[in-house]
Amino acid sequence: MTKLDKGWAIEQIDHFLYTTEQVAPDMRGSGITFFGTVQRGSETEAASAAHVVEQILDRVLPTWRVDQRSSGKKHEGWDDLREWAARGKATIQRDAELRERLGDGAPEMDAGKLHPWVWESAAPLWRTKHYRQAVSQAAIQVNAETQAKVGRRDISETDLFNQAYSLDLPKSNAPRLRVMVDDGSKTYQSIHRGIRSLAEGLYAAVRNPAAHTVLGEADEQQALEQLAAFSLLARWVDSARVESVP
Repeated sequence: MTKLDKGWAIEQIDHFLYTTEQVAPDMRGSGITFFGTVQRGSETEAASAAHVVEQILDRVLPTWRVDQRSSGKKHEGWDDLREWAARGKATIQRDAELRERLGDGAPEMDAGKLHPWVWESAAPLWRTKHYRQAVSQAAIQVNAETQAKVGRRDISETDLFNQAYSLDLPKSNAPRLRVMVDDGSKTYQSIHRGIRSLAEGLYAAVRNPAAHTVLGEADEQQALEQLAAFSLLARWVDSARVESVP
């Protein structure tokens, strides 16, 4: 996922706010007296600008759609989206300042920068606050991408990673994934053993429990940390070299 162009985003929000602003109509020379206001731009212009703003809000305020529906507020025309657009603009403009002033200065994780296999599969559920299901979907996607990389559909999850990162030589029906050249060092062995262990832990302790709704909804921070762990695993898979039998 590419980095948000803050300048462009603010321009788009300003354009929407300008287009949907209620202003006094220009009746000079018409001889007509008009009481009230009209929208500055046409409905077509407003709808076009609104579409762009909604995508920006999805990036900077991921839960805005859910919060909008749950607020119970009733607005006329574009008033509701104008309010959210103003919040989004403030978030973009003052994000760094607010983190510095209100927080401890510690870095914050940007979910949009997680590996695409993880965030793109989790994002739709995350935005509706279904955090446990979002993590589960990310786990499924990482598993599917790993299966595709080694050409295996007969095994999955823990077994898949144990075989893919096994230190044994590849077999005709069992390619291996290698993150570094085998130089005979303990580092080579420990890295591949560690990836296998991480995968086993994630699918046993995170993915499998996430499939059981009896556990209830997950905490947002905990779910984000779980996504980060799957992102790390995804990067190791994505960057690995496939070693097959010649």
